[in-house]
Order: sequence, then structure tokens, then C-alpha cells
Amino acid sequence: MKDIEDAERSQLSRRQLVKYAGVGATLVAAGPLAAGSPAQAAPDERGDAQRGDSRNRVWRAGDHHVHSEYSGDFDTSTNPPVFHKGADAVYPIVTNAIMAKNFGLTWAMCTDHGGPNHSKVNLEQAYPDLLRSRKLVPEVLQFWGMEFDTPALDHHTLMIPHHADEAKQLFELESRFNKYDAFPTDPGRDTEAKMIEFLKAAKGMPRKPLVIAHHASRSATGLGVYGQDTPHEFRNGNNLAPDIYVGFEGAPGHQAGPLNGGSRGGYGNYPTHGGFDQMTARVGGLWDSLLGEGRRWWITATSDSHVHWTRGGSDFWPGEYSKTYVHARQDYADIMDGLRNGRIWVTTGDLITSLDLTASSRGQAAPTGQTLTVSRRTRNDVEIEIRFRPLSGTNANGDRPEIRRVDLIVGQITGPNPNPDADTNPTTRVVGRFGPRDWRRQGNEYVIRHTLRDVQGDLYARVRGTSTDEAEPLADGKENPWTDLWFYSNPVFVHVR
Repeated sequence: MKDIEDAERSQLSRRQLVKYAGVGATLVAAGPLAAGSPAQAAPDERGDAQRGDSRNRVWRAGDHHVHSEYSGDFDTSTNPPVFHKGADAVYPIVTNAIMAKNFGLTWAMCTDHGGPNHSKVNLEQAYPDLLRSRKLVPEVLQFWGMEFDTPALDHHTLMIPHHADEAKQLFELESRFNKYDAFPTDPGRDTEAKMIEFLKAAKGMPRKPLVIAHHASRSATGLGVYGQDTPHEFRNGNNLAPDIYVGFEGAPGHQAGPLNGGSRGGYGNYPTHGGFDQMTARVGGLWDSLLGEGRRWWITATSDSHVHWTRGGSDFWPGEYSKTYVHARQDYADIMDGLRNGRIWVTTGDLITSLDLTASSRGQAAPTGQTLTVSRRTRNDVEIEIRFRPLSGTNANGDRPEIRRVDLIVGQITGPNPNPDADTNPTTRVVGRFGPRDWRRQGNEYVIRHTLRDVQGDLYARVRGTSTDEAEPLADGKENPWTDLWFYSNPVFVHVR
């Protein structure tokens, strides 16, 4: 214990924290629980963030897909089943928060998947631990929710707004709709109809949750040959609840798989491309097909942390490799508003630490996630500005990553596709590839400007960048993930009226 106390006094380095990860790291980095009554859930924060109020917003890194020891297993030989902690993921909730803080996150979310009667485990066991973790690590906003065992689909984030009855809200949704919560198992819970029922229930709640698909192509068997998650299911859900069902992981977790001989993301059938799911990585692919309909459909990047790769797992700690940046104030409501409305960009390996994408014309401007409106009666040249900040020091691998190229990608918005399983947008293309000679330094940032001439129809623009020389992200093999880094913005929209 003396070594740990000495480490506390000197403030642990990242490598020391990894070494002590677990209860030791928790005690060292968090310090003692403040005296007084146990931590309580926060009051209703619906009024803390109003849409359009951008005061004090900055880019804040987070992770909405992190597992704790409450991703366990169940002894179903008894009725009711007996839950055992630590079978699938092993770390206490507070340990994940400590490591998130250590790797630069200001918000995170505990997302344990369920099982028979797991709704009671979340309510009675996991949630009190979350409250304690919030007290121990106040620097990290810690959302409540779960990795939802989604009817007819693969896993999804189910993020609950932060309010006094958040635990009851999750319990209601998990107990009624999680496909594995019933005991004995109810096949009727694993249907598209049940998914629609779930979204209708969520839509009718006074405090609306968020739903984001996890590792959407992990069960795909080929390029464009999808598995559990299909384009029409995304469209149906987004049609029904566009302010709840808002996107998918662009970069799934489990990125450390190759460090232990596995695949990135656990994608064992068809691989990721540059660490990103094929639905995101393919220019003119499914993501672009959804955006080409005018959908507000966003991408994120997560750790899906279960067991750290240094202990035989396939995972990085929250924030160690993947980050989802949200433009928000440091409060729960505004972080969630940013996720809901696309004020998001993502990166791996800390390739950059800031990214602003802006479309402007005739004195009007719109940033990431928003819409610039121009008039059809005038010639519309739209200026695209890309502003980014490289990492000033070294990343968690001790590297100083170098940005080799930035791409500007543009696609037309043509309205709803009559084919609900369409997964291409043939209008999408890379309109500009920019290297170090093409960007201009302004202080600690670099700026790229590009003009879209005489815009006559609705469109969107998005940005990606890389540390590689690959013109398009190649299918991944067993390469070290630290050598293959990418960042992606979410889109900005242009509407011609």
C-alpha cells in the first residue's frame, strides 16, 4: 500500500495507471469519497441546455460504449437466475471513469449488456456503483444507460438523460424491451415489430433517450453483404424517431485486437477499413446513402472496453485510442444535445485534437451538424473551411502522429430512396485531397479552404484525414492500430431554397 500512496503523492503517469489499473488505480486516482451522505442522482437537467445556445461550448472528448463488471453471466439453473459479475468485462465502473479521466475524456457512459432479469441488476447493483463513481470522479460526466440487446438487431447504445429518475427510466425500457431480459426467453421480443414498439415507447417519454448502433457491420459476411443490422432497419427506426435513433459507430471498439493476434473491432468475417466500419469508410456507401436522403445520421467512435489488451483482451481504455468529440458545455444535457444534433467528430490515436468544419456563403455560416441555407435566385459559391489542430505532444502509445492528408467529401441530397435497403450514393465523391503544402497555419491550428462553385442543389460535406498514404482506407489485416490512424467529421448541410 505504501507504493500506491507514494504514487498518489507524485501523480501517476499513464503507464503507472495502466500498471495499477483496477482497485488500486481507483483508490490512487480518485482519492477518498467525500464525507457525508451517499452520492445521489442529479436533479432534472432538462433546462440546462437550450438548442441554439452555444455559449461556453468547446470540443469535449468522450466515449458512449464502455463495459464494467456488470457485463457478467447468469446461472439459469435456478429461478430466478443468479447474476455473476465480471465474466465478460472485468473492471469496476469507477475504474473505467478513472482511466477515462486519465486519457483526456470529460464524459463517458457505462454500457453493460443484459440478460435474464438484468434490469434488476442494473437498478439494484450497478446504478448505486455509478452514483459512487460520479462522486469519486466528478471531472468525468458519467451517463447512465446500457448496451441494449436490441430487438432484431445487434447491440445499441441506450443513453438515458441525466435526471433524478434516470434509473427508473432505464429499468422501464430494459425490462419491457431488452430481448434477453425475460425469463424464460421470449422469442417475441426479438422482432422488428418489438423494435418499433420500443422506439414508440421511447419517443413518448418526456425525457427522450438516445439510441446509437454498435459495431453495425460486425456480422457482415462481405462488402455490402450485411448481417444483423440492415439498411432498411436503420431507415425504419430513424423515420419513426429521428431525434432518438440518430446514428452508428463509425469506428467500433476492440481496436487493440491485432496486438494480441486478433482482428480490429472483432470483425471476424469482413474487416474494418482503417479501423472504421464499412458502412462509414466506403465513400458513397451506406452512410452517404442515408445522408443523401437528408437524414441527420451521425457517426461516433468508442472503446467497447471489456478487458485491456495488456491483460489478454482486445481493448484500449476509454479515450486511450478512440475519442468522440462533442461541441458542448460540460453538462449532461448539452453533451446529449450535441450527440443528438451532430456536433460531433471522431479520431483514433489522437491524430488531431480539434476539428471545425464550416460552410459559408454571403455572410451566413453553418458548422458541423447544421444547415446553411442559400437562395436559388443568386449564384451560390459555398466556402468550405476546415480547421484542425494536431496533437502537440505524444499520444498514449508515445507517438507524435503526423497528418499526411485531409479529404473533403461531398454528396448530393436527393430525397428519400424508394429502395429501403439502398446502400450507395453515386453522387458522393472526394472533391479535394489536401497535403501539408495545401494548408495554412494560424496559431496552433491549420486551415484549409475550398470553394464549391455555383451550388444549385442540396448537398452535404464531410471531412476525413489520415496518418497513412492510402487514397482510400484499405481493408484491415493484423497491422498495429497505432500505425493506421484516421479522423472523420460529421457533415455540414447546404440547402438551396
